[in-house]
Amino acid sequence: MASVVKFTRDHEWVRVEGNTAAVGITEHAVHELGDVIFVELPEVGLSANQGEKLAVVESVKAVADVFAPVGGVVTGVNDALTGKPDLLNEDPMGEAWIAKLEIANMGELDGLMDADEYEAFLKEEGD
Repeated sequence: MASVVKFTRDHEWVRVEGNTAAVGITEHAVHELGDVIFVELPEVGLSANQGEKLAVVESVKAVADVFAPVGGVVTGVNDALTGKPDLLNEDPMGEAWIAKLEIANMGELDGLMDADEYEAFLKEEGD
């Protein structure tokens, strides 16, 4: 099954396969944070609405909340980040996904950006 990747203005990404979404933070976000030293993962079974706090990423520079790009129920968390939070610095859009959600409303994906729109957003933000 092909996956679709979408982005938020808060620099989260969501990779959708079926009605499941893997959620993480973008390379841009990781670059802005610097070296990640701790990741607070959500509880499996947590129900989050779109835009609600899902996780916390702490780096040597700052602490940042990670928001749910879409609403849903947490069906899995990436336990590898507990023992190796710097995995986010190494592979933020791959192995360092933070949580998986069962999407409550697929229509919420329509409000997110595709890769081209996100690149354009980053350029606008840099101005």
